[in-house]
Amino acid sequence: MSDSPASNPPPASDLSQEPAAPAPASGTELDLTALRQTYSRASLSRQDLDPDPLRQLVGWLEAAIGAGLPEPYALSLATAGADGRPSVRTVLLRGADAAGLSFYTNYGSHKGADLGANPRAEMLFFWPALERQVRVYGEVARLPAAESDAYFHARPRDSQLAAHASTPQSGVVASRAVLEARFAELGTRYPGEVPRPEGWGGYRLSPQEWEFWQGRPNRLHDRWRYRQGGEDGQAEWVTERLMP
Repeated sequence: MSDSPASNPPPASDLSQEPAAPAPASGTELDLTALRQTYSRASLSRQDLDPDPLRQLVGWLEAAIGAGLPEPYALSLATAGADGRPSVRTVLLRGADAAGLSFYTNYGSHKGADLGANPRAEMLFFWPALERQVRVYGEVARLPAAESDAYFHARPRDSQLAAHASTPQSGVVASRAVLEARFAELGTRYPGEVPRPEGWGGYRLSPQEWEFWQGRPNRLHDRWRYRQGGEDGQAEWVTERLMP
């Protein structure tokens, strides 16, 4: 990537902002039309783009980490079930390589049920302090058990116990006290190594399309899409500028 403002953004504290608008009136109606942000930190031109979208993502993620943003590896994961109902939630990116982007969850959760019926999803990273976002669309598959085992046992012990205590994730629980009692009981049941729950593990999204967005003044944002080119759809990545 070139040494440009897009690849080397200024500190997040330099973010230019418009004067704060008056706070909206309290009540059941909310009018936010006077609240807006001017995006002017950087630009994103073709020469700024890495030919490999994974390296482009890694560069932006490293910039977000370097800027001290809280959990910059957090992303919104959008799924849809067999009935077409969309669902979105925040998960944490736990790996990125040539095979795809990985995260971990309970297979019996709402997202797990969606992915079982419709193994396609989209990820969204949003770093407002850097005026950037990245969208990634692709097919999703479970990680091999060995990879899930390795990650599970690298987690803090209490997180391992919580994975058991919160099964089935998204299920109804009578009270917080019930959840905490279950957590305490599991700590007694497993005084040593905590086994990975059979219904908990990783997924990997294999990207088929990427979009990199850089905020610009007057809402004339820079948007670039990477799509698979070549006759087999795998030969290379084609980059295209999109209308904002």
